[in-house]
Amino acid sequence: MDIMLFHSAYGLRPAVRAAAARLEGAGHRVWTPDLFEGRVFGTVEEARVFQDEVGRDELLRRAVTAAAPHSEGGLVYAGLSLGASIAQNLALGDERARGLVLLHGTSDLAPDATTDGLPVQFHIADPDAFEPHDWQTAWYLGMGRAGAEVEVHRYPGAGHLYTDPGLPDWDEEAAERTWRAVLAFLGELGETARHDEPARHDGGARTDGAAAADGSGGQG
Repeated sequence: MDIMLFHSAYGLRPAVRAAAARLEGAGHRVWTPDLFEGRVFGTVEEARVFQDEVGRDELLRRAVTAAAPHSEGGLVYAGLSLGASIAQNLALGDERARGLVLLHGTSDLAPDATTDGLPVQFHIADPDAFEPHDWQTAWYLGMGRAGAEVEVHRYPGAGHLYTDPGLPDWDEEAAERTWRAVLAFLGELGETARHDEPARHDGGARTDGAAAADGSGGQG
């Protein structure tokens, strides 16, 4: 699969590159756009100041610009926390999207958001201060109404960004379980894509994708 992987509010850290390498090792093509243009942060507070300066619309513009050259054949959008929020917005706005992988975060949904059975896999610490249970429930119901097919994986006791070994949230067991599940999900998407390929060549791509709202659940 072709995967667009967006980093968290900490920036394009080594953990993001390591995740991309793991996915590439399983036969996928992965792009990791640097939405912060080289900036990496040590705390969420520093990251928020930078995000406020740049603005969410600009970050989304950078993400769309990075994805556009690779989207013709259908992308799997993926992201970590802030990057998950961005990935969700792009996936729901791309009628060719093959799937969506959300790690540690989600985004608001526009009331009229629609998708034709977009496969979604969501991984989240339990509890997660940035993604409260009430928010998750509303998000899950909203994604279902939009037409997405969502599976949720929760990790009790893990920290918010538990897949990054360079952060205090690191949880090795939860991270390993997450990446195993992600690889299995991508494998299933690959099988579906191979079966759908003749239909795509005959013009069978979806035509009813819609962008999500510009709000964000993921903060890290």
